[in-house]
Amino acid sequence: MALADRPLVPEEWVLRIDAVLGALPRCAQEAAWTGTRWRVGGATVAHVFGGEDQVFRITFRGEPDEVAAFEHMGHPYFRSGWGGNVIGMVLDDEAGIDWDELSELLTDSYCLQAPTHLAAQASAPSTEQGTRVAGSPAGWGP
Repeated sequence: MALADRPLVPEEWVLRIDAVLGALPRCAQEAAWTGTRWRVGGATVAHVFGGEDQVFRITFRGEPDEVAAFEHMGHPYFRSGWGGNVIGMVLDDEAGIDWDELSELLTDSYCLQAPTHLAAQASAPSTEQGTRVAGSPAGWGP
């Protein structure tokens, strides 16, 4: 249940995120202390929530070089104050949410958090824009 001073995440957003993460092996959606999170085993893959400032955010995991790259990119990305591998993203429907990019980031987060045998079962995201490039934000390049 959300705290009174935090907005509820739009159900449409939770459903879109769950369509990506719920399709991955043993990745389960559950209520978090605020908002909704997805976990594989005991590891959190992503957490979406409304902040006390009425801004919606999602956090997920990334490689250390990706965390630094996203931090330097600035808004809508931010570095979480906890956990060295946590990337945050502001979700602003008016500014537009790149759901394709977010899907790739969430799949990458799952692969980092899941046991190796489960991560190997996850389909690697594909794109018409480029091929997988290690170390670039979201892992994609020209």
